[in-house]
Amino acid sequence: MTKRKAILLLNMGGPNNLSEVKVFLNNMFNDHRIISAPQPIRKMIAWFITSRRHKESEHNYSLIGGKSPIVGHTRRVVDALSQNVDADVHYVMRYTPPYTNDVLQSVASYDEIYAIPLYPHFSSTTTLSSFDALFDEAKKLGISHKIKTVDSYYNEPYYIASIVERIKEALNGDDPDEYELIFSAHGLPKKIIEKGDLYQRHIRYNVYFARRALNEAGVFFHKTHLAYQSRLGPLEWIRPYLEDKLSMLTKKKVILFPIAFTIDNSETECELEIEYREKAQKFGFETYRVAKAPNDHPLFIQSLKNLYTKMQNA
Repeated sequence: MTKRKAILLLNMGGPNNLSEVKVFLNNMFNDHRIISAPQPIRKMIAWFITSRRHKESEHNYSLIGGKSPIVGHTRRVVDALSQNVDADVHYVMRYTPPYTNDVLQSVASYDEIYAIPLYPHFSSTTTLSSFDALFDEAKKLGISHKIKTVDSYYNEPYYIASIVERIKEALNGDDPDEYELIFSAHGLPKKIIEKGDLYQRHIRYNVYFARRALNEAGVFFHKTHLAYQSRLGPLEWIRPYLEDKLSMLTKKKVILFPIAFTIDNSETECELEIEYREKAQKFGFETYRVAKAPNDHPLFIQSLKNLYTKMQNA
């Protein structure tokens, strides 16, 4: 009898409409992997941050169509991967629908479940948070034994190849020596890294493999850099900050690649495309381009298929 298999693609999620912005923010800041304070203090902090930020966030989402692009891009990844594997593919969001409990209940009768985070780099704030929700619900359903996971894949060859292709697309035939390239990663508070979180180490490894692949493909930028975006609040975050890095570049042509993300979202299509473009203009940049995340690029779909195959054989 043929075994029924499911692949779950895990991600943080994003508002499907403007009315979900408060839900998204409140769920995110009420996650103990994001805000470590105990309850009920964490709930109060989440309410306070959401109250202060939701109007600005709603405005930002209104600039990119009134919803997070992460949902549409993820659905296209699901559709593409479904055509290449012998499993039913679903996506699971951490802070907005479809939630873990709903998706897991729909596949509880399956024989095998493969959970692949759409985060290539392991972090307690992303991968582990998604695993928390996944296995908390799986225990309730008595299906933890059916689930296999992968922690990271920042060096998976087809994933790296998809990065090279997205950067080449952004170059659009121009001479790369005329440009500087910034790998822009989502930042984290420094104290999280100091507690042993692997995220920054994995990002640096990822950049190393991407640089090497670019060189092997004959794509030589004037210089390449790593910087961190999305900083908020009073805490010290990991450096260098993206704004500082932009201000220091000697070439006034730059391409940004969102190295922390496999799927485009508000941090790429709003923060990088709109907010940092305005900063770049103030710094006198002649050309400012943001490369697309892997999304449903065939090479990234092959990467996910490879991960699934390895998980089956593990």
